[in-house]
Amino acid sequence: MKIDILTLFPNSFAPLNESIVGRAKDNGKIEISITDIRTFSKDKHKKCDDTPYGGGEGMVMTVQPLWDAVSSVKKRNSHIIYLTPKGETLTQQKVEELKEKKHLVLICGHYEGIDQRIIDHFVDEEISIGDYVLTGGELPAMVLVDAVARLLPNVLHNEESFKNETFANSLLEYPQYSKPAEFKGMKVPDVLLSGNHQEIDKWRKEQSEKLTAERRPDLLKTK
Repeated sequence: MKIDILTLFPNSFAPLNESIVGRAKDNGKIEISITDIRTFSKDKHKKCDDTPYGGGEGMVMTVQPLWDAVSSVKKRNSHIIYLTPKGETLTQQKVEELKEKKHLVLICGHYEGIDQRIIDHFVDEEISIGDYVLTGGELPAMVLVDAVARLLPNVLHNEESFKNETFANSLLEYPQYSKPAEFKGMKVPDVLLSGNHQEIDKWRKEQSEKLTAERRPDLLKTK
């Protein structure tokens, strides 16, 4: 998969060189390119924002630099996403859909947003990572990249783990424990030490259902 990220702040994306995503890049499992929108500005000061028509607070990313930036990376199979609080909330189901795309182009908004003409002409969908407002689309873009990258073939060593993760089958993941079996008087549940895999599976399913009912009952309604 190829991912192009368009941003005013390219230095924000250093975390994508670390951990699982960084290794996936190094191993050629995913290609990530960062494009600085300012390099396309025809303003002598490389300005990429201006006041909104009709008045109002804040500034808007202007159409020309972003238009040219998108045009420089767009291909026939590109799927273009604008990261914005106004978008559809990112879910695991949406991540599963996006992992099938060959080329993602992520537009990181800033200030009060981007010129609507960019959305109307280029954008295939608008995505939000939650019901809150951030200073820009850089963090949401990294969240989306991380979520998609880990689902690509051979990125994670144990792809079977996907089946039992949080949000798999519309359930939150059961509690996890590791060594030692007792720490400061707190013990790992006996069933997990029993070696009885049928009982362990039963316990885990019960715990997943309990946690989901307590914390995200809305998920149970989708089953």
